[in-house]
Order: sequence, then structure tokens, then C-alpha cells
Amino acid sequence: MKRLASACLDREFVEALSYEKNEPAWMRAHRLRCLSVFEKLPMPKFGPDLSELDLGDLTYYARPVEPVSRWEDLPEELKKTFQALGLPEAEQRALAGVGAQVDSEEVYRSLLESLRQKGVIFTSMEKAVREYPWIQEYFMKVIPPEDNKFAALHGAVWSGGTFIWVPEGVEVEIPLQAYYRIQTEGVGQFEHTLIIAEPGSSLHYIEGCSAPRYSRMSLHSGMVEIIAKEGARVRFTTIQNWSKNGYNLNNKRAWAYAGASVDWVSGSLGSKVTMLYPTTVLLGKGARTENLSFTFAQEGMWLDTGARAIHRAPDTSARLVSRSVVQGRAMSVFRGTVYVSPEARGAKAHVECSTLLLSPEAKTETIPVLRAENDEVELGHEATVGRVSQEQLFYLVSRGLDESQALSLLVNGFVSPILKEIPLEYAVELRRLLEMSFEKATG
Repeated sequence: MKRLASACLDREFVEALSYEKNEPAWMRAHRLRCLSVFEKLPMPKFGPDLSELDLGDLTYYARPVEPVSRWEDLPEELKKTFQALGLPEAEQRALAGVGAQVDSEEVYRSLLESLRQKGVIFTSMEKAVREYPWIQEYFMKVIPPEDNKFAALHGAVWSGGTFIWVPEGVEVEIPLQAYYRIQTEGVGQFEHTLIIAEPGSSLHYIEGCSAPRYSRMSLHSGMVEIIAKEGARVRFTTIQNWSKNGYNLNNKRAWAYAGASVDWVSGSLGSKVTMLYPTTVLLGKGARTENLSFTFAQEGMWLDTGARAIHRAPDTSARLVSRSVVQGRAMSVFRGTVYVSPEARGAKAHVECSTLLLSPEAKTETIPVLRAENDEVELGHEATVGRVSQEQLFYLVSRGLDESQALSLLVNGFVSPILKEIPLEYAVELRRLLEMSFEKATG
């Protein structure tokens, strides 16, 4: 059977991947159906230029590290990387569970015993597929392969990721986290995250992503599916710092039933191209969603991001807020979409987008879509674009700061509405990444 490291994406490879993971027959059939859909669908017809993305030059499966049960048993280079990111310390101090994945496979996972005793499941996606047959009812039902070409690609070759199930009424008060790193040149990473929050439950999940820069491009095309049942509360926080020659083409979507809430919080730095539009479908009366995002586009990047709220029930509400910073010859695009169905009377939604341009050549676009199919709604949109204040910059430099420090201070103030929603230790990490970016840009 064909080697899994092959870059040739065909039926033989997909079957080999499924057999390697010892999957049930239903998952093998699902992968092959996704491959068929992928081959028929066109590339996205909007947004960034993807012509340089060579899907035939990718490695679709790479397993450079064997899984371990203790941080100390990881290879020294990888251990230093995770220590620099503060993962072992965060696990001990502030997290209920941690998962870590390198390229296509998980290398480490832990969960507090107290949560295990409450029935919380926090495990790898592969293990969940093998051990919980009822997952078939949920897997890629929120985002079907027919949704877009990269959803179908993901369904065919997904590897790694996290499955979370929170029993009815259980509150996970301490965040769970997974960290995803691309460590191999020219690899595609396709982790799948599925979160099911039963009625009245709650959790906060934090996802960190990074990759060093190699001479060949990489692709990250993960998928997140969230099902928040009646009265459940789910918060999904993402901190991304991809390499500047990587493509980040993700699919994230949630279903929120009556009285449930789903919040998305994200900070995005890096990548040559990002296309990411977290979506919440509000399916039950009184469901709500909030999407708070921050992007920082630098030289040569196109960060095409946004959020969507689909109101399909009465008295639902949504708030979509974006802060974007653009430096050098870069492009930042925000797409905010709100749809209100005829039966969603009493729906409320507000879309807000603000962009800060740090250089004359920086570009930005705001593309709002507000569509209501009944008259009993409250919809609003506001957008602002401005350049960094030279007076403020001069003042800060005159007080002893160098230019990179002054820029960092101004940008931190601009994005503070987003940063304050991120747990303290991760907000500090994001600020540190910003400072490093400004040092490189102005140094």
C-alpha cells in the first residue's frame, strides 16, 4: 500500500491513512466520499489569490514524534519549543487539560482527574472515533464536505485533533487547551476538533497554533465543530502565529440551541494567506453568540477574516467585533455576515470593524452583509479606518521609547477590547509576539 508520506492525494492514499489509524468502516467511507466531493468542487472564487498553493506539493501525513505520557519524555528540541511557549507551566497552574500535536499526530495529552470523575471526555479525535461509535451522528454534520473545497479536503485527510464531551449540567471551570505545531517542511495539518456541550454545561477551550518558516509553503486546514445544546455555554479562544509562507484555510462553525451561548475569541498573526470566518447558527430561542477577533497583517500577508451569525430562531442575538492592524504591503479584509430568517423575530445583531493602518501602502477592506427576512429585528454595522497618529508616536518617542516600543504601545491600546477577553497568560504571550514583530519591522 502506498506510503502515507506520499504527496499524491488519491483513493489509495486515503484508504491507507484510514487503515493506519484502525478506523471503523463508516469513517473510511466518509473519507472516500469527502475525497470525491473535493475532486469536484472548485477553489474559492472570492478573496485572496490561492494560485501559488500547490496541493500536489504537500505531504498529507507526517508523524515525526511518537506520543509520550510525560513532557519530560519528548525529544529535546520539541521540549524546548513547548517550554518556551509555557505549556508545561500553564498545565500545572491554569489548565484543566492539555493536548499537544506536532504535524499530523498528537504527542501528549492530560486531563485533571476531578473532571474525569465528572464524566468529561477530553481525548484525541482518533481515539474518540474508535471508542465512541455514536460520534458518527455528529462528525462533519455541522460542516458537511459539500460546504467548500477545503472542508472536503479536510474530511478526506483529517488527522489528529480533539474531542470534548461535557455531560449535562457539568461546568468545566478551568480552561482546556490544545496546541498545534507544524514542524515539518511542506506539510499539511488537518486536525479536527469536535465539542459537544450537553444541556446546562459549560467550558472554555483554548487553541494555540504555530509554525516556523521553511523554504516550502505549508497548509493548515483544520476544522472546528461545536454543538451547544439547550442552555450550554462554550467559549473558543484561538491564538495563531503561523509562518509567513503558510496558508491558513480553516473552517469553524457552531450550532447553538435554545438559551445556549457560543463565543469566539481569536488573535491571528502570521501566514501568507488566512481565510477564516467562524460561524454560529442560532437554532433555538434566546441563543446568543459573540465573536471578538484581532488580526495583524504584515508585509506580504493577506488576512481575509470575519464572522457569521445565522439567526434561525426568535429572540436570538449576535455581536461581531473585529480589530485589524496592517503594516507594510499587506491586506486585511473583514467579512461580517448576519442573516435573519423569517421565523427569527426579535433577533438582534451588531457588527463592528476597526482597522489601524501603520504604513501608506497598507490596504484594508470591510465587506458587511446584513440580510433580514422579517421586519422585527435590530441590526447595526459600523466600521472605522485610521492611520497611526504621528503626534502620539512623536510624543512617545520623545519620552524615551524607541519606535518599535511606541508602535507596540499604540497597537496594544487599539486592540485592548479583544486582549482583555483572552486569559491573562495568553494575552501576555500575544503582546510579546506583537513586540517581536515590531522589533523586526523597525529594526
